[in-house]
Amino acid sequence: MLLCFAVYSCAVSPTGDRLYITSWNQSKLLTLARDGTLLATYTDPALWRQESLHVTPAGQVLVCGHWPYTVHQVDREGKSKLATLATHKDGVREPVSVCYSSTTSSIIVGQRWDDNILVFRVE
Repeated sequence: MLLCFAVYSCAVSPTGDRLYITSWNQSKLLTLARDGTLLATYTDPALWRQESLHVTPAGQVLVCGHWPYTVHQVDREGKSKLATLATHKDGVREPVSVCYSSTTSSIIVGQRWDDNILVFRVE
């Protein structure tokens, strides 16, 4: 069987035991074990067409949704949303990159078609 799941973005857990993969066309976050075994599939209408993901040093998974312009925190297992960290109301427009800075305790979001980089302080 041929599976059509093009990798758009990927990230590795700090311990190296999990690989997180997004596919722009499939609108899913997959969590794989080191050996490639599928551990979890996460879907959410608010993460349609994921653009980017990042795993923090603490193992928190951050995912950008192209539409409706959101940044989510997903649990380490890749099964459920823990929080919506930013939305269109916060100024997020077509997010294409996300990362966490432990130095400034901030989530940094890059956007398509915009010269502004958004910085959200988190506790």
